[in-house]
Amino acid sequence: MKAIRQAMWPCTLRGRFSLRSRLSLRGRLSLVALATATLVMVVLTVVFNAVVRDHLQQQADDELRTRAEAVATTVDTRSDPVRVRETADDALLDTNVWIYAGPRLLEHPVSAPADGTLTTVAAGLAARVTSRCTTFEGQGEGVGEGADNSPVRLCSRPVGEATPPRTAPGAVVVTALDLAPYRASADTMLLASLALGTAVLACTYVLTRLAVGRALHPVQVMTGQATRWSAAASDERFGSTARPAELAQLGASLDGLLDRIRAVLRHEQLLTGELSHELRTPLTRITTELDWWRARPRSAEETRAMHARLTDAAQCMRTICDTLLDDARDSTRTVPGTASVLPVLRNLTAGAPVHGTTTVTAAVTVICPETLTTGVPAVLLERIVSPLLDNALRYARSRVLISARQQPDGSVRIKVADDGPGVPDSFTGGLFQPGRRADPGDGHGGAGLGLPLARRLARSADGDVRHDARHTPGAAFVVSLPAA
Repeated sequence: MKAIRQAMWPCTLRGRFSLRSRLSLRGRLSLVALATATLVMVVLTVVFNAVVRDHLQQQADDELRTRAEAVATTVDTRSDPVRVRETADDALLDTNVWIYAGPRLLEHPVSAPADGTLTTVAAGLAARVTSRCTTFEGQGEGVGEGADNSPVRLCSRPVGEATPPRTAPGAVVVTALDLAPYRASADTMLLASLALGTAVLACTYVLTRLAVGRALHPVQVMTGQATRWSAAASDERFGSTARPAELAQLGASLDGLLDRIRAVLRHEQLLTGELSHELRTPLTRITTELDWWRARPRSAEETRAMHARLTDAAQCMRTICDTLLDDARDSTRTVPGTASVLPVLRNLTAGAPVHGTTTVTAAVTVICPETLTTGVPAVLLERIVSPLLDNALRYARSRVLISARQQPDGSVRIKVADDGPGVPDSFTGGLFQPGRRADPGDGHGGAGLGLPLARRLARSADGDVRHDARHTPGAAFVVSLPAA
């Protein structure tokens, strides 16, 4: 049996936890209110019925004492022996009354024989010669017509004074009263209080569920709104609606959560767009190389050269992915490094960049000291300058100039300029906003992500990218990077 109980114990715990998890907040609060109300009603019912029973018993005792006083007036204790005077209401006064003169029984009720159990109880009460009351639970004997197995209340009252040669009062009157009506009244009050308590508990449970449901309805509405808004990245928020203080705090927390969710979604979209934007060039190089190789048979030397270019493009793609993902994880700040600027710029300008199906033929000129170094890793420097160069090649008419020099404070300044149409004055404010282009129908590729990416990467390394509006003709962008 012990093993069975041990085996059933985890199941019992699981059942309790499962029931608790299935209960809603409204159900839990309703049950708590019901349990509290039940406890209060039980205490009130017990106290109320105890007070009622005590009050009914006091009423019975008062009635018995009143009758004993009336009977005592008919007892003559000055005569010897003690005698009972006859009165007009003798039959009424003798009902359920015992009169004792010492151990001698003078009178007893017709319904209670002299040798009966009830008379014995009355004799024991009279023998104490004091004013006392007791309850006799009937056992086949009672008082009054039809009384049987009914509880009986008996009270005694001494009559006369103890005067020499007597050592005790001359007589004792014992009166009895059937408690069945009083008990019936007490039971009726108990049933009525139980019925009332049950009705109160039912009303308490129903009203609590209604009140809690009404109070939680705004929370359910807010939950549904938050779910819809988070899925659709909506601009709607809870803060503009007047609510109770607790719900206002909840709304503020949900607003912050929605803002963070939207920021995460926007960051994911930006990262996806940046990866697509940056990987377009190496993928185009790979596609062009493969198309060129399939156009006609190639020699072994040409094939090896093509393989080298494909490897370089693949390595470039890997570098792009690593750089962007590191920046997305905000790890570039914790990876210090330095880079020689000139090799990176030469590597970027080597070969003929390709955009779509049109090969850009603008001449690229690099002006940079051999010894110039900057305090960012080479891969990060390449990813910062690459979108600027790509943008310049896309719009340049004949030439692109990349110049780099060291500033008096030790920082490095890299300027990428072209002789294209330049940036319209009306578009200057949205130049670095992701996805924005001055003229989407100008026939040039691009998704409007290169400039925002370059600025974000530069700022992650404590640098910056800005537009030089004074440069004419064409456009110029200036990169500021920390010193080595």
